[in-house]
Amino acid sequence: MEGEFMRLRAMAKINLGLDVLRKREDGYHEVRMIMQTIQMYDLLDIRKKEEPEISLSTNLPYVPSDERNLVYKAAKVMQEKYHLSNGFAIKLQKNIPAAAGLAGGSADCAATLTAINTICDLGLSKEELCQVGVTLGADVPFCIMQGTMLAEGIGEILTPLPDLPPLWALLIKPHISVSTPYVYGEIDKQNIVTRPDTNAVIDAIKRKDPVGIAQKLCNVLELVTIPEYPVLAQIKEFLLQNGSIGALMSGSGPTTYGLFQDEILANFAY
Repeated sequence: MEGEFMRLRAMAKINLGLDVLRKREDGYHEVRMIMQTIQMYDLLDIRKKEEPEISLSTNLPYVPSDERNLVYKAAKVMQEKYHLSNGFAIKLQKNIPAAAGLAGGSADCAATLTAINTICDLGLSKEELCQVGVTLGADVPFCIMQGTMLAEGIGEILTPLPDLPPLWALLIKPHISVSTPYVYGEIDKQNIVTRPDTNAVIDAIKRKDPVGIAQKLCNVLELVTIPEYPVLAQIKEFLLQNGSIGALMSGSGPTTYGLFQDEILANFAY
């Protein structure tokens, strides 16, 4: 960072478990999930401007650069909430695939809130940033905190868990975009028989037992997404047959990942 310029990595996430408990009156879903930051990221460059305008440019022509983008929205919210007279020039380099179950948009939003807090000397704690973040998206608080977390409520009630033992994740995203609202709408119609054993995953994390974690990976949203896109079941099977100790769809999909204890095996599968 130099003066009033900052470059931040906006880190992607995967789910080690995802359970949908119920639909709330406000339309949100009550969830219980384990989220994990991974070493895949977008790059966010942000510079403070004297003029009040917010400008956003991206490396991808189809990514919106106005209010439809969570980065722009986050800058606007911070400007209004904290009565900032200055604007921001923001450049976003997208590497995390969109609509992929990896929280790319939420990660960009979290990085924007964090950067503005720093370059404008607002002195907000991470918890205070999370209170702003949850108004922009349910995954934003996790993307601010990062690491390994149990997420409850709509995703905003976060309990830190111990770091995972070293593991490699191979992510495969077929050329499919999945609508999160559609998947959550359809899950309400499902009779969910097998639910994630979230406590068993937490226990395996605390014991630093990667095989125990991998054997208990479970995401109820697979009940909706996999029947729509059977290729995801084939990807899981491929990963498991090629050295992965566990495989799961992340979020509402379609990205499906395998966990590997060995980097050579992960590269071989890749």
